[in-house]
Amino acid sequence: MRSWRAAVTAALLLLATAAAAQDVTLRSPDGEVAVEGTLLGFDGRYYRVDTVYGELTVDSSGVLCEGPGCPGLEPFVAELRLSGAPAVTDVLIPALIEGFARRSGFALERTEVGPDRRRFALRAPEGERLARIHLRATTTNEAFADLLADEADIAIAVRAVRPEEAARAREAGLGDLTADGQRRVLALDALVPVVAPGHPVRAIAPAELLRVLSGDIRSWAALGGPDAPITLHLRAAGSGLAQVVADRLLAPADATLGADVVRHASDAALAEAVARDRLGLGLARFARMGNAQPLALTGPCGRALRAERRAIKMEDYPLPAPVFLYLPRRRLPEIARDFLAYMQSAPAQIVIRRAGFVDQAAEEVAIADQGARFANAIAAAGPEVPLSELQRLVATLRPMRRLTTSFRPGAVELDAQSRANVARLARALGAGRYDGRELLFVGFSDGQGPAQTNRRIAQRRADAVRAAIEAAVRDADLAQVELGTDAFGEAMPMACDDSAWGRQVNRRVEVWVR
Repeated sequence: MRSWRAAVTAALLLLATAAAAQDVTLRSPDGEVAVEGTLLGFDGRYYRVDTVYGELTVDSSGVLCEGPGCPGLEPFVAELRLSGAPAVTDVLIPALIEGFARRSGFALERTEVGPDRRRFALRAPEGERLARIHLRATTTNEAFADLLADEADIAIAVRAVRPEEAARAREAGLGDLTADGQRRVLALDALVPVVAPGHPVRAIAPAELLRVLSGDIRSWAALGGPDAPITLHLRAAGSGLAQVVADRLLAPADATLGADVVRHASDAALAEAVARDRLGLGLARFARMGNAQPLALTGPCGRALRAERRAIKMEDYPLPAPVFLYLPRRRLPEIARDFLAYMQSAPAQIVIRRAGFVDQAAEEVAIADQGARFANAIAAAGPEVPLSELQRLVATLRPMRRLTTSFRPGAVELDAQSRANVARLARALGAGRYDGRELLFVGFSDGQGPAQTNRRIAQRRADAVRAAIEAAVRDADLAQVELGTDAFGEAMPMACDDSAWGRQVNRRVEVWVR
């Protein structure tokens, strides 16, 4: 066991005089070294203390705790505090807590603490209380604020952390919230344009959707519908969904939202209002569309992308909106770490799917189920992509099945969902799930520029993803699985290249297996 001196003497080297008495004093058994501070947390083994030297984490096995803030003599009960958007906290997180308790053999007690707060108590079969999970339903903004104020251990966000929030977290000593270890993708979702059932308009181009949002298009006639005004329905300003619209749609185009917008307090209220409004157009979550009818995203080339479960999982649909968990850079109690591990497990993916969200479990899709993709490839053939290249594509992929695990390159690196896919596929390889099989990483590109250049770019992306997977695999014998790469450039487009969204969908690395 590491001694007290080895653990903390370096951090306390400058301690010359005793600080003003605070609520705990951690003292070495020989009494020669002591530190005073405010107890921030105790996970059953480690004390987390705010001292004049900053936040310290100290192993309780090497110190004596003195003062009114010290944990009592009663058995330790782990505390875990989660704060986040009602779209997730109302159904999904409680379902995951129940699933975790059931898998672990714990008894579960649920208490409504207030209109936006619930508490879940986990007990051992003998009745001993093991943990309390506190759940607050609020906005994504407030979830990050709770994390910074040390009023939450995990922030549940329906949008990515913004640069200014990440900067404040670093200043507060919480670490880098954009790092993979502190940001996890809990579940997948998407932003979907919706209308009332039976509406004559069935698809909308990304550029048209942006013009509706900015107020440039006000009549359905401009979209092939009736000569009547469009009523735009959005979530309340400040909600996570409203911020996703601003971050993913308006900001990249340097556009602002038009003045005539009907706002709604919840996802359910928005979907219900659009379903009743024959002239309404809303932006809803895939997981909370209700009875509203989704519109496909299309373009002048005629290709259409629909918000379907597999398309969202593969990131073939261009408006993903993952649900994130953000964690501070500190140790959580063991049972909390077990709960986080459970949320990435196969049983949890079933719970996530039943709750209406899109899970991240890898599926294998037969080539026969991808007719539209190959029809696009045939339609795009020509001097740049000759018949011989399409024949090579079919000959290569026909004996294989596509995994729903895909990778999307951003301007500099893979996006958050793709980085989560790297970790997930690496874990599967480490567990031997693909032993004796071949995995082929296949690169594709958009159609901008010469075809040969695009194919080289796509090959580099495929090679980079394979390298990232190999680097992430730990304690695994990769000799048991064959990893290869190939690239077909612009040969199998998913969307039209007339928008940034379409080009991003076309730039991808797919995983095929046999």
